[in-house]
Amino acid sequence: MNTPARRSQPSKSGGGRGSGSGGGARGSGGSRQAGAGSGGSRQPAPAGGRSPGKAGGRSGGSGGGGNASGANAAAGSGGRDWRDYDPFADANEEGIRLQKVLAQAGVGSRRVSEDLIAAGRVEVNGEIVRHQGMRVDPETAVIRVDGMRISTAEGIVHFAFNKPMGVVSAMDDPDRPNLGDYVRGRNERLFHIGRLDVDTEGLILLTNDGELAHRLAHPSYEIRKVYRAQVYGTVPKDLGRRLREGVDLEDGLARVDHFRLLDSVGRNALVEITIHEGRNRIVRRIMDAVGLPVRGLVRTKFGPISLGDQKPERMRPLNKEEVGAVYKSVGL
Repeated sequence: MNTPARRSQPSKSGGGRGSGSGGGARGSGGSRQAGAGSGGSRQPAPAGGRSPGKAGGRSGGSGGGGNASGANAAAGSGGRDWRDYDPFADANEEGIRLQKVLAQAGVGSRRVSEDLIAAGRVEVNGEIVRHQGMRVDPETAVIRVDGMRISTAEGIVHFAFNKPMGVVSAMDDPDRPNLGDYVRGRNERLFHIGRLDVDTEGLILLTNDGELAHRLAHPSYEIRKVYRAQVYGTVPKDLGRRLREGVDLEDGLARVDHFRLLDSVGRNALVEITIHEGRNRIVRRIMDAVGLPVRGLVRTKFGPISLGDQKPERMRPLNKEEVGAVYKSVGL
């Protein structure tokens, strides 16, 4: 005897009737997070069929459909985070949402980054951005927050190293301790910026950003370096003026940008010298030329980066403010 077919029960989600023995909402492609007007929930489905807090979209049952807007789309989505979903964005648009890039660069949380964008404080490739859905390529985009550039390219590193006496300012040396000894095991190819002679200690920068390293070392950018020197002799009152006017050396006139006496006891003095030249042993040669031989020399500042209380042989990563200041100092 034939049994009458049961009627389908209306979906509780307020959408269309169920199709089959447990199929998803009609026209939804098997996902309950269907687009508006699909017969399912009105909330749009994130790319890849993901819903917040759930790993992947589920089909409505054994009879669920296979539309590309539903669960099957997850296979081609690359497992993208649901927070990257923008219902108004072009599905073919490449890049990462700007607020996510800012958050990954340490600017702040995504919410803080969104507030910065809304306030017009974020600039991409020279243009102020206010649209929250903008996507960028972090490898190539020049991004600034409050006028300060942030480093977004993957794998770029910047370090400050306090070189001790006796270490050669080279990444490799067959016979003597060198900078390379302190970065063994790192995968990046690091460039050192700001050579110091073997008897001088202090600040050296290390990075794998070749363009930044080139500009910091090039004399046309006139990056200032600050040194503290222990000298022997009596410091004349007019020495600062003489050094700013220039001292004749065997390879030409050498000038300092700033000079000050920090301390003096008998015939021993501690002085501070600021200079943007990078000639070999320039500070020692200048002080020798004025009759004040150097007994100890430390570089305490390179451009906007200060050594502070960093101990010899210690290396530390630059923070985001320091990185931004370094890029700004060379027009990047």
